[in-house]
Amino acid sequence: MTKHDASGWHVTDTLAARYADDTLPEPDAWSLEKHLEHCAGCAVRVSGAVRATAAGAVLGDVRAAVLAANPVTAAHPALGTTPVTAPVRETPVRETPGHPLRTPRPRFSRLPRLARLLWAAGPAVRGAWLPAVLGVAAGAMLLGLVGGFAQARVVLLAIAPVLPVAGVALSYGPHADPLYEITAATPGGGLRLALTRTTAVLAVSLPLLTLTGLLLPASGAPAAAAWLLPGLALSLATLALASFTGCRTAAGITAGGWLCAVLAPLPGAPEAEVADRLAEQVSRCLDGAAAQGAWAAATVLGAALLAARRPAYDRLPRR
Repeated sequence: MTKHDASGWHVTDTLAARYADDTLPEPDAWSLEKHLEHCAGCAVRVSGAVRATAAGAVLGDVRAAVLAANPVTAAHPALGTTPVTAPVRETPVRETPGHPLRTPRPRFSRLPRLARLLWAAGPAVRGAWLPAVLGVAAGAMLLGLVGGFAQARVVLLAIAPVLPVAGVALSYGPHADPLYEITAATPGGGLRLALTRTTAVLAVSLPLLTLTGLLLPASGAPAAAAWLLPGLALSLATLALASFTGCRTAAGITAGGWLCAVLAPLPGAPEAEVADRLAEQVSRCLDGAAAQGAWAAATVLGAALLAARRPAYDRLPRR
């Protein structure tokens, strides 16, 4: 696809020609477009290939008309020679004392790199989901260490697997992102963006809830980390199912199925036995090699189904 040199990989003339005449497979075209965001040399090469096609003359006329209608751009040589395929800077151009036609730096780019990564990770980690996870952890701590409730870890383990699922549902889709249609169409959109945001959700919830479980009294409950495989399996199942139904519906199905399985023995149980029955059911679902092996198999199956359904993320239902 590309040629290599000491500085990395770059677009070949053959690849640029295939991109220009629209014979390049869609995934390769996305990869090329992503590369052009950071490589001016390849952008010029691809621009030349596009200009050599029948559409090149049309694009040249459009560019000439834009330059003629924009005196500021036409008067600035650096701005007037932008290749056809070069990324367009959307920040307004303005004159500043001593720096004519200086482009102001976007406010978001002034943030530290870690802060930008956390902000871009997804709506869930910067919205109401994060306080909800912190509230569950704090509530379990108060219930077990202050209230003296012996089965506090059991309650936490019953709830923990659905919290990442809720984060996944809140992180991706038109309901979560006002620019969903735009981001889904970019090379970094689709499944890649969904996985990035799911990773951010798991990176917050897994260590936080596991540490909380370690601090709570065991009282015969499964290990604090026993929920990790179920949480991962349910998250992958949600992403795979979302390719059919959308994220919110998929999250409702997986989270609802888990809660129904865990809470099934409780209706009709005497009040004094509710906690014990919940502990037994949670242990049945999470404890032991058989249960963990089943969750490991479910995780692998979910990952395989998600890989098979990857193209569907380019046309997810708009809901």
